[in-house]
Amino acid sequence: MTVRTRGFGLGFSIILTLASTLLWGVAHLAADRRKTGLALMAAHVLMLAMILTVITVFGSKLLPLAVQPAWLTAFSIMIATIAIIWTGVVIWSYMLVRPAPVNRVGRAVTSALTIALCALILTPAVYAARVTYVSRDVVNSLFTANVSPVVSQDPWDGAKRINLLLLGADAAPGRPGVRTDSMTVASVDVATGATILLGLPRNLQRVRLPEGPPRERFPDGFTGAGPETPGLLNEVFQYAEDYPEMEPGIRKGQRGPTLLKKTISGILGIPITYYTMVDMKGFAQIIDAMGGVTVTIKQPIVYGKYREGLLRPGTRKLSGADALWFGRSRTDSDDYVRMGRQKCLLNAVAKQADPVTVLNSFEKLAVATKRAISTDIPQNVLPDLVELAQRVKANKIKSLSFVPPLINTVYPDWSLIRREVTKALADHGPSTTPPQATPGTPSPETPIALDSACR
Repeated sequence: MTVRTRGFGLGFSIILTLASTLLWGVAHLAADRRKTGLALMAAHVLMLAMILTVITVFGSKLLPLAVQPAWLTAFSIMIATIAIIWTGVVIWSYMLVRPAPVNRVGRAVTSALTIALCALILTPAVYAARVTYVSRDVVNSLFTANVSPVVSQDPWDGAKRINLLLLGADAAPGRPGVRTDSMTVASVDVATGATILLGLPRNLQRVRLPEGPPRERFPDGFTGAGPETPGLLNEVFQYAEDYPEMEPGIRKGQRGPTLLKKTISGILGIPITYYTMVDMKGFAQIIDAMGGVTVTIKQPIVYGKYREGLLRPGTRKLSGADALWFGRSRTDSDDYVRMGRQKCLLNAVAKQADPVTVLNSFEKLAVATKRAISTDIPQNVLPDLVELAQRVKANKIKSLSFVPPLINTVYPDWSLIRREVTKALADHGPSTTPPQATPGTPSPETPIALDSACR
């Protein structure tokens, strides 16, 4: 179809093309196509009003949609559709108001302007579509498609608290398999988001395993795979992976998490709902994708088998490799100091992973995240989990670690651990006021107290 033009001058053509990019229909009105121009204006204003309304009124509800593959697909299609229509309007407007054919210079200038405007529209649209595609791929890769049963539309099945097992897994040269050297349960009140972190040291011994094949094999507590293994809590995961009969019917890769969830559930006396495991080497890749993480080192940290490395005191930005040593090294310290540094590191990463940083390195972060993280959280629970995370941010997170002198790691008092868990959950429930510690009992620490180990 031939588009008839009035042969506008160069300046007027540029102005009308730019104006039509900002508000559809301006060029059509100038070209005496009033009905079409007014229709385009109305459509553009309506579209912008709808987008603004969704962002301002339903902004808090948008984040849960970002973890649902179906919505991510719909979002990609919507972005592509808007971008195509918008560029089509710009090209149409240009054809209506471009200079007369005899003005070759004018036509060349307005053609170049139109191409630049189309690129300006398409580039962010392509990037946004790419981000949604990568996000969908991450969700589908990390989170199981299995549907969690829901009672009365309650994603937590009537539970007042959800308990998530957070694992930091590490492997070392010459030591096959994975050791869960960092084990923390985040117990979250589903109504208020009040959260307490329950930390277990890696070197708990004689751990009581759940009933069934594990208890039958180790009736007096877990003792490991032989003389070469001391039988610590951080070995339970790999032991289940190496011995399928410990969790019959569970596939490889899930036997370890299944047994460890049951074991820690028995230790603490609370049900473990889901687990998330971060591979420490993959965690280092996440930090590198962020461009590093800034922490304050209070004491010199020596690392390496032959003390070949040193992290000096002071506030500094660490690479992924240095951050890994920051959270891993036990040279001139112990497991408990390391546990504190790991919490500091996680807190620093969480604070510094702002939206700008995430967007700037989105694809690198996505690739590193897929390599570093494994979990059994179902996809249909993700939206509610995201909403719950927003409530968690509104509360101060408390922490209770079962380390000496509270707990003897060689001969743990399991009854004491469960009593302290019960007390901590009761004290740090819906109330946001920190309870007063009583003499002779441990006082759960606030994030400020935990971070002070890094300052």
